[in-house]
Amino acid sequence: MGQGRWRRVGSALWRVVAVWAVSTLTMLVLAGILPDFKLQSADGDSATRIAITAALGAGAFGLLSALVWPLLVRALLLVPALVLGLLAFFLNGSLLLLALSLIPEGRGEAGAETAVVVAAVMSAVASATGGALAVRDDDAYRRRLYRLADRRRRRRPDGTPGPAAPGTVFIQLDGVGHDVLTDAVAAGLMPTLGRWLGDGGAATHRLTPWRTDWSSQTGASQLGILHGSNHDVPAFRWYEKDTGEVMVSNRPASAVELQRRAVERTGDGGLLTVDGASRGNLFSGGAEQLALVLSVAARRGKENRSRAGYFAYFSDPANAVRTALSFVAEVFREIGESTVARFGRRRPRVARGGLYPFIRAFATVVERDVVVAAVIGDMLAGRRAVYADLVAYDEVAHHSGPSGKDVEKVLRRLDRSLALLDQVAEHAPRAYRIVVLSDHGQSPGETFRARYGLTLGDLVRAGCGLPVSRKARRTHSGAEARAAVRAALRRPVEEGAEQLRPVRRAEPIVLASGNLGLVSFPDVRHRMTREEIDDRHPALLPTLANHPGIGFLLVRSAERGPVVLGARGAEVYLDEEPADLGPLADFGPGAVEAVRRTDGFPHTADIMVNSWYDPEEDEVLAFEEQIGSHGGLGGAQSRPFLLSPLVLSDPVADSGELVGAEQVHHVLRGWLGEDSGPEVPVLHVAAVHDSSSDQPDSTAFAVPDRAAQDKTH
Repeated sequence: MGQGRWRRVGSALWRVVAVWAVSTLTMLVLAGILPDFKLQSADGDSATRIAITAALGAGAFGLLSALVWPLLVRALLLVPALVLGLLAFFLNGSLLLLALSLIPEGRGEAGAETAVVVAAVMSAVASATGGALAVRDDDAYRRRLYRLADRRRRRRPDGTPGPAAPGTVFIQLDGVGHDVLTDAVAAGLMPTLGRWLGDGGAATHRLTPWRTDWSSQTGASQLGILHGSNHDVPAFRWYEKDTGEVMVSNRPASAVELQRRAVERTGDGGLLTVDGASRGNLFSGGAEQLALVLSVAARRGKENRSRAGYFAYFSDPANAVRTALSFVAEVFREIGESTVARFGRRRPRVARGGLYPFIRAFATVVERDVVVAAVIGDMLAGRRAVYADLVAYDEVAHHSGPSGKDVEKVLRRLDRSLALLDQVAEHAPRAYRIVVLSDHGQSPGETFRARYGLTLGDLVRAGCGLPVSRKARRTHSGAEARAAVRAALRRPVEEGAEQLRPVRRAEPIVLASGNLGLVSFPDVRHRMTREEIDDRHPALLPTLANHPGIGFLLVRSAERGPVVLGARGAEVYLDEEPADLGPLADFGPGAVEAVRRTDGFPHTADIMVNSWYDPEEDEVLAFEEQIGSHGGLGGAQSRPFLLSPLVLSDPVADSGELVGAEQVHHVLRGWLGEDSGPEVPVLHVAAVHDSSSDQPDSTAFAVPDRAAQDKTH
């Protein structure tokens, strides 16, 4: 054994001893503080004996954490991630009780609640001590990264070194718009991205805005980016008349079907079919390496490894406790921020109680930690292409708004995650190009219900002459709608008269996707024409089009094709070259093309409703309970970004503008082929891997059974 290796072994042993000593001291301090935690016999012991007991307890706890904890996490892979994060405390406490029971003569004793506290504190202190020693120990962290990379290289079947061609990591910052990013960089909130863009030095990356489709939401954008087609995705949720089902982009069964349709339409498996990894996404992109991917989460059984990404992270008890503590801190942070907003009477504002604090904590802590760890593992394993989604900003901005102190903290943390990946790239077995992009932005504004006192569903029902709640009837909008119905049917308007009850038919299905609304009549098997809607509900289209909270409607005329309706009788026929954009004029360039494309989808709703938009204030009105929303046209929600290294070709060199998620897919696919030759699209990847043998390694993540995955295609 060489001299350098002896030094490394000695250094590792020193860190183990140091962590053991600190853990022993921590246990002694806690025994002195907590009344239910004892390290001595009933008759009392000497200080030396108590110290030995603490050392034995700390050693047994550390050993059990290293040996038993990974087995516990593996057994709990099917437990929902939110529950697993909370169980970390109790599992760790159980290990401490077991460790105390191993101390001779029964000197160790603790109550169940106390054991949880002691175990959490000891794990946190041990983790902090180990990290501090690693930093001080002559770049031990750097050596560990090299060692992990070397281990993965030694596992290559042919024993050859890592590939010479660079790999690419795509990090999606969900919901971060182009303007939000530039403002954050200018304010110093994201110094890593600022450095890449040349803040104080030479730029290494370029920033390119792009324009979404009409459906400006993750389901449509990510499907287009990863699979090259988002055809027939009119919104985040929509009703399909042929099956009688409501499709929801973030529902596992819907994600499976959407991915199958995209693969069938394009003829290839996706962006990541060649040595790719998909982390934290709605769709797989054709990758073999999957963790936290929604489109495989619906499957159950041994072949479903979508949650195995948690294993490599939570198999380290220090990671589990650290993330669990951060989770609890984030829950209290959200409760505090929402309380300040409520008592400060901040406007606009939505309810943030119930389970939302826990949902926010999962998105901003657990999901971020696990996904970033998975990407680090992919980079150290030398994988060719990695695509990961970090959803923290999008989740917080929906309830706190796209700007302000709440989201500034989230942006800072996202930048730190990017800085960590940039550091890890220096130790990977191949060079990596880090591309950062977003799938959409977010537009601010109060909700439709907050401004008008009724929901879009209430307005549609009133326009159809259907019963609505008493509160909605008393609003100005509800009264106008009822008056319009009576006028259309040539019935007198009488105050206090009994509400009109039309012929009984299936009630309309009204769905909301941000500031985009969809109205479908389920008892009519085809897409209803404008003429059919007017014949059935003569007041409905005028009521919607003339409402001040609605920007425009899309319906299809039997005589002249798709038509956009606006206030005061405005009409824009999309099959003709419009001389006047009418109600679409405020929605920016490309609005006509985006609406025309959606009209051609098989499952476009009978009536598509886009909310009002104020171009001066850049505000929309969400049909959902969100003060930062996306899903339709209007403002920042349609302006995401693409930040790419200068060594890659300019994404808009030819066209001058990047429009639609499908175009972004072609740009990313082109980049993957620039340094490794042209990429051949792959529909079926035959190789089948077994991820179970890799699980103890922190660089190893889930590999599904490809035969099972092909069934979803």
